[in-house]
Amino acid sequence: MNIEQTLQNHICEALKAEFDVIEYNIALQPTKKDFEGSYTFVVFPYVKSLKKSPIEIGNAIGEYLVKNTSVVSKYNVVQGFLNLSLPDFIWTNLYNSILSDENYGQLPAKNETVMVEYSSPNTNKPLHLGHLRNNFLGFSVANILKANGYHVVKTNLVNDRGIHICKSMLAYQKFGNLETPESAGLKGDHLVGKYYVIFDKNYKVEIEELKAKGLSEEDAKKQAPLLLEAQEMLLKWENNDPETIALWQKMNEWVFAGFSQTYEKMGVSFDKIYRESNTYLLGKETVEEGLKSGVFFKKEDGSVWIDLTDEGLDQKLVLRKDGTSVYITQDMGTAELKYNDFKMSKSIYVVGNEQDYHFEVLFKIIKKMNRPYSLGNFHLSYGMVDLPSGKMKSREGTVVDADDLMQEMVDTARDRTNELGKIDGFTPTEAEELYQTLAMGALKYFLLKVDPKKRMLFNPSESIDFQGNTGPYIQFNYARISAILRKAEQLGIEISPVSEAISLHPTEQELIFTLSDYPLKVEEAGRDYSPSLIAQYVYTLARAYSQFYTEVSIFNEEDKNLQAFRVGLSKIVAGTIKHAMELLGVSVPSRM
Repeated sequence: MNIEQTLQNHICEALKAEFDVIEYNIALQPTKKDFEGSYTFVVFPYVKSLKKSPIEIGNAIGEYLVKNTSVVSKYNVVQGFLNLSLPDFIWTNLYNSILSDENYGQLPAKNETVMVEYSSPNTNKPLHLGHLRNNFLGFSVANILKANGYHVVKTNLVNDRGIHICKSMLAYQKFGNLETPESAGLKGDHLVGKYYVIFDKNYKVEIEELKAKGLSEEDAKKQAPLLLEAQEMLLKWENNDPETIALWQKMNEWVFAGFSQTYEKMGVSFDKIYRESNTYLLGKETVEEGLKSGVFFKKEDGSVWIDLTDEGLDQKLVLRKDGTSVYITQDMGTAELKYNDFKMSKSIYVVGNEQDYHFEVLFKIIKKMNRPYSLGNFHLSYGMVDLPSGKMKSREGTVVDADDLMQEMVDTARDRTNELGKIDGFTPTEAEELYQTLAMGALKYFLLKVDPKKRMLFNPSESIDFQGNTGPYIQFNYARISAILRKAEQLGIEISPVSEAISLHPTEQELIFTLSDYPLKVEEAGRDYSPSLIAQYVYTLARAYSQFYTEVSIFNEEDKNLQAFRVGLSKIVAGTIKHAMELLGVSVPSRM
């Protein structure tokens, strides 16, 4: 039974019976915690037309519901708010329904394919804090869409070509002395990133030298020998120069090996990895097609553009005068390739908000080209992540490295857990697994609990607190319930549906009410591509269970039916916490 829908129908009946008002759209909201009740109906909109006070209207509807339905046991009116309490059998029926659903939180199959593209690293540097938010967001959105019944394809478009890649290559060629990840004792992506920083430092020295000779800063930046050499290297790469390609392949292998280790530690994965080195030429065919159809136009210098002024934008270059592609060219081709590979109905690009304009242009081009996938594209734009110390810059070497941050989180988890004495009886291996679980749970939850669109400040020490709205707090509640379930099993307490009337404590009603909301939250999070909704929900659930645990006894309860019910309720809560946290990509420990 859908309680909310049933209540809405009965309120419609009450309005017709008491006031001869025909109403079809009844909005309900959860009752505020300060008042008794589960659902609240706001009567203010009817005051003017009925010429009655809010209290009169509320009392009339409440009285009707108590007398004429079985779903409202009592009511109270606070100003213009009608708060409705439900009888215990409604809650036990809901409990029975959830208990019997082995796939609670998994919505029916939709027979649609959705692609989620995330990560999008450059092979000239290791992954950093910003990539953590990107990867966790993309992986979680993919999980949430699976729970919404979609077939989901997780992809990663790696930027492994371009002038920035050649900068690392050139610096290694000049200053590397045949250094390898093994000889340097560094992960491959860290080693290549080191030379990206070295390039920038030497490039800045050359700029200052040219400025001292009288050049303007703008001219000095363009004429610095290192930049000219990097541009020459890019041309060699595009012309398949064997020596340049060999260096590129070697450094690429180092970086991909490093990325693989980082992704494993993050706990994210991909079904398909695309590389820009294989896709950057694909869009040229689309440009030729668009020129013939009049979507694009060619300027006198031979460059190709699209005019989007009628769309509130401007003119956008899609092919340089020398025939080389730009990012938008490549992205047009890659979009075509991905659709040909998977025929998805929706394609979600998880990319930072600095690329908002780029994707607005891309999607308008695809639409003007009348592609079959033109209506299914969505840019999941997210805000940057700052640290208390400020912003980060890759080329200056001031980025917070993802590997270093994850290790810092593990070290913090180890220190906090030891301080609190939460590893009694753990073997050293089990303890290390717990530190990893807590660290990654803290990191992922903290980055995902904030609305994706918002810029955020990440505080590592705050994220790993065992109290408040944090991953470890939720993990602790799951571990506590797991201990209760182990004890119940030892005592031989059997969980079964409630078959006879029991009297419920308000915290039990609140728990069932919160549990009943879970499928709707999963659906809403899938519709909005927002893991923060799941994070907020699971924190609310953990907090509600904590209050239940404080106010109600389980094993000292003399009524065996009530005792079994409370164990069963605990089991459902544990399963829902685990499912919700898995949607966020977070593991939960059975012991802490």
